[in-house]
Amino acid sequence: MIKRILIANRGEIAVRIIRACRELNIETLAVYSKNDQESLHVKLADISVCIGSSKLSDSYLNIPRIITTAKLYNCDGIHPGYGFLSENSRFARVCESSDIIFIGPKAEIIELMGNKSSAREMMEKVNVPIVPGTAVIDTIEEGLRESKKIGFPVLIKASAGGGGKGMRIAEKESDFEKAFNTAKQEALNAFGDDRVYIEKLIENPRHVEFQMLSDHFGNTIHLGERDCSIQRNHQKIIEESPSKVIDDQLREKMGKIATKATSAIGYTNAGTIEFLLDKNKKFYFIEMNTRIQVEHPVTEMITGIDLIKEQILIASGTNRQYSQEKVKFSGHALECRINAEDPDNNFVPSPGKVNLINLPGGNGVRIDTFIYNDYEISPIYDSMISKIIVHGDNREEAINKMKGALGELTIEGIKLNTSFLYEIMEDEDFIKSTYDTSYIEKFLTNRGDQNDW
Repeated sequence: MIKRILIANRGEIAVRIIRACRELNIETLAVYSKNDQESLHVKLADISVCIGSSKLSDSYLNIPRIITTAKLYNCDGIHPGYGFLSENSRFARVCESSDIIFIGPKAEIIELMGNKSSAREMMEKVNVPIVPGTAVIDTIEEGLRESKKIGFPVLIKASAGGGGKGMRIAEKESDFEKAFNTAKQEALNAFGDDRVYIEKLIENPRHVEFQMLSDHFGNTIHLGERDCSIQRNHQKIIEESPSKVIDDQLREKMGKIATKATSAIGYTNAGTIEFLLDKNKKFYFIEMNTRIQVEHPVTEMITGIDLIKEQILIASGTNRQYSQEKVKFSGHALECRINAEDPDNNFVPSPGKVNLINLPGGNGVRIDTFIYNDYEISPIYDSMISKIIVHGDNREEAINKMKGALGELTIEGIKLNTSFLYEIMEDEDFIKSTYDTSYIEKFLTNRGDQNDW
């Protein structure tokens, strides 16, 4: 078993990892930037070490400093959380060469699945349905030629992408050149890699992902699906499990495909197979996330399985003896991402000092956060400051619990997106689960006459 884990991350996921480690009696070391010296994960960890300035390249993305700190303090494991270095194959490889366990898949698997075009090719080889598309496209002329074969509209996507960055839609041929150049520039800025590929745009789909677990002994299972279709600018806002548009038969079919895909690449640890589901219930692989997801708590709520603890146990070499038959699903779970932003002013970030905080509670209500009274929210990092997760016997009960929790949450001194989320909870399309990935755009348009969102 791993004895001491360095957490190469910050915010709520760092706090979440610390709590899981406590339950496993594992010591934790928090690395942090100077800007984060008052952050909760710094206070909760057994050891805390400042590794640099607020500049990401000096701290949370500084591989030499993180590895040096891990070796100096005798850490035998590193948990990367999500974002930052979590899908950086070089980081995983350096951990391995330094005799430190990287709590995630092998570097070559991160590399394979991190490149979206090579991931598509791999999935196609093992007969996993993929969205019609291309390999890497080098020129506008080549892209136009392939787009005409696929048929407009098309989606131009960063090959090394994720999080909605480096994605542009070309509705028609005349849109292509601008969309192509913009996607390449965004990809270069976000990932240092301007390669892009093209996919057929599946119009108005649901975004459904399957949570996977796989150990080093060939045991692979899925923990059901999450519906992540409520998105703004390709960024998830609300997630739920199970999806109301998937019946047991389709769930079994998609789950078997996801398990087959995970096993085929020799994957180990926790990962996510992501699909688009069209209006005819046809599903297509779009990517695999080789890390823990922000929305992992909804899966934990309906299965009772602690995904962070499973990650650590798998990385420690434990034979988990997984079997799909043992996985049981109970009730319905929802997650809302609470952001420090102003929904009345185009969602502009709202950093500042938390003057007063009151967190909701009650049966089936969970809060993952890193803020507290008098905490100063930095403008430097992502605006997500908390997640509210609720569990109910059914979807209606879960929605009512979420409305209660959103109503109870009080954080003074900053703007929050809670009123916006509450409005969604009361929207007829959300309640009836008749939404798709274009929902937020339509919702904002429909609300335009009544509220200046």
